[in-house]
Amino acid sequence: MFPETMFANILERHESLSKQMLTCVDDAESFAKLSREFAGLEDFVLVINKYTVAQRELSELEKIVNDPTTDTDFRELALSEIENLKKAIPALEKEIKVLLIPKDVTDEKNAIIEIRAGTGGDEAGLFAADLFRMYQKYSEYRRWRFEILYMQENGIGSIKEASASISGKGVFAYLKFESGVHRVQRVPATESSGRIHTSTATVAVLPEAEEVDLKIDETDLKIDVMRASGAGGQHVNKTESAVRISHIPSGIVVTQQDERSQHMNRLKAMKILRARLYELERQKLHSQRADSRRSQIGGGDRSERIRTYNYPQGRVSDHRINLTLYKLSQIMEGEALDEMIQALVEFDQEEQLVNFCGES
Repeated sequence: MFPETMFANILERHESLSKQMLTCVDDAESFAKLSREFAGLEDFVLVINKYTVAQRELSELEKIVNDPTTDTDFRELALSEIENLKKAIPALEKEIKVLLIPKDVTDEKNAIIEIRAGTGGDEAGLFAADLFRMYQKYSEYRRWRFEILYMQENGIGSIKEASASISGKGVFAYLKFESGVHRVQRVPATESSGRIHTSTATVAVLPEAEEVDLKIDETDLKIDVMRASGAGGQHVNKTESAVRISHIPSGIVVTQQDERSQHMNRLKAMKILRARLYELERQKLHSQRADSRRSQIGGGDRSERIRTYNYPQGRVSDHRINLTLYKLSQIMEGEALDEMIQALVEFDQEEQLVNFCGES
C-alpha cells in the first residue's frame, strides 16, 4: 500500500531529530526549531508502528490459517483475529494518508478570535456575548489559555465587539472553521408577545502572528493615545492609557483601552494588528492559489452564514456540512462544540484527501 522507503525515511528522520536535540539544548533557537519538527513527526511514527505491527500480525496469522497442521480451534481463533485486523488496517491507512497531506503552516498557531454583533439590535449584542462566552468555555474544555484583548460592552450584558487571544495545541486548526456569520433564532427576553427574532453575529478567527512571521515597518504606523471611554471612574477621566494604532498602507485601525497601562494596551493592539495583517497576507496567497486545497471550509468567506442556533427547537445546524445537533445548551457551554468542530475537521480532511489523491 505504501512504499517501504517512505516509512523508513520518516522513522530515520524522527530518530535523527531526537539525537540532534540532545546536542543543542543550549541553543534555544535551534532546539525550538528541531522540537517543532520532532513533535510534528510523533503522530506519524506512532501510526506507522501500529500499521507495521498490524500488517506483520496479519501475515503471520494467514500463514497459520493456511498451514494444514494447525489445530482447528487455533485456526478459528486466528480467523477471528484476521477479521479484526482487516477492519483496523484500512482505518490506519486512512490515518496515514491524512498525515501525508501537506500541512497548513498556520494550523499549529495560536489564534485571535474577534466577535462583532451583526443585525438584530440589542439581541445581536446579547448573542455576540453568548458566542464569546461559548468560545471561552470551549477553551476551558480543551485546556487552552483564553485572554480577553478587547471588549466594547453595551451595558445590558451585550457586546458590540470583543476579541481574545487563545493559545494551546492546534488552536487555529480547530477554530479556523468558526469564521463566518452565526445566526440565532429565539424569543428575546424583552419580547412580550413571544415572537421569535432572528439576529446575527460575525466571528473572525485569525492565526496569531509572531514577529518572525511578519515584520511591521514602524514608519507605516500612526499611534495615538487618548483617555479611555466608557465605565471606569477616575481612571477614565485622568489617564491617557487608551491606544489607537493605524496601519497606513492597509488602512487597518486597532484601538485598545482595556488595560490601565498605556504600554500594555499598545502591546495588545500590536498583537491584534499583527494577526490581522498576517491574515490579510494569508488570504492574498490563498486567492493566488485558488486551485490548491482550501484553507477553510466554505472558502473562508466571512460574509456567508455558516451556522444557525435555534433556541425553540434546541438545535444547532451547520450549513456547510448539513449537520444538526440537538444539543444547543451543551454547545453554548462549550462541551458539545467539539463534536461540531470535529465533524468539520473530518469533512475538511476528506476533501483534502480527494484533492491530494487526485494530484498524486
